[in-house]
Amino acid sequence: MSLDIARLRAETPGCAHVLHLNAAGSALPTRRTLDATLDHLRLEAEIGGYEAADKARETLDGFYPSVARLIGAEAGEIAFIENATRAWDMAFYSLDFKPGDRILTCVSEYSSNYISYLQVAKKTGAEIVVVPDDKHGQIDLGALERAIDKRTRLVSISHVPTQGGLVQPAEAVGKITNDAGVLYLLDACQSVGQLPVDVKRIGCDFLSMTGRKYLRGPRGTGFLYAKARTTSHIEPVFLDNHAARWSDDNGYTVMGDAKRFENWERYFAGVIGLKVAADQANELGIDAIWARLRELADGLRTRLAGLKGVTLTDLGKVKGAIVTFAVDGANHNALKMALRAQAINVSVSTQFSSRLDLKGRGLRDVLRASVHVYNTEEELDRFMDALAKAYSTA
Repeated sequence: MSLDIARLRAETPGCAHVLHLNAAGSALPTRRTLDATLDHLRLEAEIGGYEAADKARETLDGFYPSVARLIGAEAGEIAFIENATRAWDMAFYSLDFKPGDRILTCVSEYSSNYISYLQVAKKTGAEIVVVPDDKHGQIDLGALERAIDKRTRLVSISHVPTQGGLVQPAEAVGKITNDAGVLYLLDACQSVGQLPVDVKRIGCDFLSMTGRKYLRGPRGTGFLYAKARTTSHIEPVFLDNHAARWSDDNGYTVMGDAKRFENWERYFAGVIGLKVAADQANELGIDAIWARLRELADGLRTRLAGLKGVTLTDLGKVKGAIVTFAVDGANHNALKMALRAQAINVSVSTQFSSRLDLKGRGLRDVLRASVHVYNTEEELDRFMDALAKAYSTA
């Protein structure tokens, strides 16, 4: 299926104002998503928040099957969470780590996740094991298989790291963890909405996701997938009277599906906006989106490779829509601001985001240009011209 790029751009108001190469930060939403979100906020203002939620109940309930369809899950395996980090936290901190338990992760792991590993290791005596990369810069599957032993409690990796185009072999990791009977937590913050994600094929037990990146939903939205067959016995670290019922004076009953990871109060307009964004991704087709993103990203890498003083820094056998590079002798933040002054949005990834990876490769930081379906070849040419001029005058 091919995408109608002109129509996609016409449906994205931001395209008229900026050349947006920061989908990995927060992508431009469609007017349909924007209108759905704002319409509910207006309804809340007009008739009241509780009453607006009651009126929109069918749409709100439709969030779960829409997201489930996107990742090949069941509706009861989806929980709305306010962002990917909190969704990840709800899964990770609900596990009962003990002294000697091992947490296996990858070199490219995201800083928020790694800080959580460090905190739990400090509090419980669990051990963090960083599985080395293979020659392609992705997790070494043989090393992962050898590292798993009876002490391994969890394998936890980021599917697509924030600091580059690498796409980790999530499905191969899942086969190893499933064969070993070890829980598998996948941070899909950058992958859902960008590339095909099927939780049944991947074999993860938990998956965390945000709305604002490749799914093009509102900020302040996200979700957690919790596989019913392997996680139903896990009680969330936090409970309220939505996640559980106060069944008698001295007891409570936890919800039986993934909603036990939710809390009662939420951004209802955001739930609706994220549902609409998921519906749109399903309608366009993830395979078509993925093909378009790879075409754009590969084209951008080819252009950058021809620019003197630029070094591409993406790793992996499979590279996605996040393109990272270093410019010799340049202040990357200054370049970012010079481009922004021309209504061109890029970002800078630093060791703050992924210390083990960037520090290990001797990179202080990298420029990050992340494409989405609304970008065009003409925009990439304009970006290259602006980058070359900004670099020459920096």
